Amino acid sequence: MTVRLYDSRTQGLLDLIPLVEGEVGIYVCGPTVQSSPHIGHLRSALVYDQWRRWLTYRGYAVTLVRNVTDIDDKILSNAVASTEEWWALAYRYELEFTAAYQRLGILAPTYEPRATASIPQMQRLIARLIERGHAYVADDESADVYFDVASWPAYGELTNQKPDDMAASADAATRGKRDQRDFALWKGHKPEEPVSSSFPSPWGDGRPGWHIECSAMSSQYLGTRFDIHGGGLDLRFPHHENELAQSSAAGHAFANAWVHNGLVNVNGQKMSKSLGNSIYASEFLDQARPLVVRYYLGTAHYRSTIDYHDGALLEAEAALERIEVFLDRAERRLEGTQFAGSGAQLVPTEFAEAMDDDLAIPQAVAVLHEQVRAGNAALDAEDLRAAAALQGQVLAMTEVLGINPMAVEWQTAANDPGSVALAILVEKLIEDRDTARKARDFNSADRIRDELAAAGIQIEDTPTGSHWSLD
Repeated sequence: MTVRLYDSRTQGLLDLIPLVEGEVGIYVCGPTVQSSPHIGHLRSALVYDQWRRWLTYRGYAVTLVRNVTDIDDKILSNAVASTEEWWALAYRYELEFTAAYQRLGILAPTYEPRATASIPQMQRLIARLIERGHAYVADDESADVYFDVASWPAYGELTNQKPDDMAASADAATRGKRDQRDFALWKGHKPEEPVSSSFPSPWGDGRPGWHIECSAMSSQYLGTRFDIHGGGLDLRFPHHENELAQSSAAGHAFANAWVHNGLVNVNGQKMSKSLGNSIYASEFLDQARPLVVRYYLGTAHYRSTIDYHDGALLEAEAALERIEVFLDRAERRLEGTQFAGSGAQLVPTEFAEAMDDDLAIPQAVAVLHEQVRAGNAALDAEDLRAAAALQGQVLAMTEVLGINPMAVEWQTAANDPGSVALAILVEKLIEDRDTARKARDFNSADRIRDELAAAGIQIEDTPTGSHWSLD
């Protein structure tokens, strides 16, 4: 039952040994709410939802903290361009992120702090770094405060880089730095920025740099040492490297393990505005059922790159429907028998071993589909005891993965007007077919069945009646 994970810092697998027995603390870098979420944001949030669900299944009490960066250079810039108050723009996009997460069945974090609500904690951390000789106030009148990279010899340890080989930081590059690799902890107010985006500090009015935000918020909610720090692979440098340096320089042990999820490409290319290939969460979630989108984004290994292509969601739909059809068949056939609900909802050993091995979900999903095939075979053979046992295992596995089609949240999501209208029409035709069969009008019964089949609707005749599914 030892869970192993890949630690980006040591570049190897580690056994998860929580600081507090039976508890796991996870900090995940959440969104900078400067624009609408895209599918990469969905994938990242989903990965840590899967980690949380599996660790919870393994019996841990999980505290998951995912922050919201609601003040940032790009937020201010986009607000100016849209003539919208920066805080209003940030909140509007934050609501979009929340809505997308909810549609994808991502559990709400235990805590979701906003950067603007944690300014005092950031200022205390900056003051500590200045006192310890690892940060300085710029010599000009800017009120900028920088982390002194040269003062911390271990800088670069997360990404295995040497400071001498690093390019200059783009963070406030033209103002008051002693070394162009130094990065901003506090950004003094600029005349062109709104007064409302400026906060008082011992060094002058301004706002926090991006990196100091996560160091302060993680320690505020999880302590100065915690179990896992997560985020997208694109955050390893400079964001996470800078977090580690400033937190360590402040005397904090910080994260025991660093976990990074892979990115999402589109037709072999990285998503970017310049290429015009960004796929936003709202349009992506409208292309298929949210359950299908979750299945698609969540069945690759979390550290791999997903390459989205046309037809990918159709493939996911077909794979998911095999699970749905089995669970529907099992529920109908077992209803009213002594085996109904008798299958223990525990995952098979092979599934658990895969999940314990750095969340090897592709292998775990392969076990899931093997059990679905075995379950259908058991139903075909009228081995109801075996079918019930396999039903329980499949329900347990899909619940852990957050893709249980029988769960209330997905059943509710499926009840859109189009689905309801289709169900009413098909069930009326099935009723007409049953009436024709009872009257021995087999020509009419066969015609209805053929018409439904031509529309991609399969009819299954069982001892409990006729049932339909999309082919």
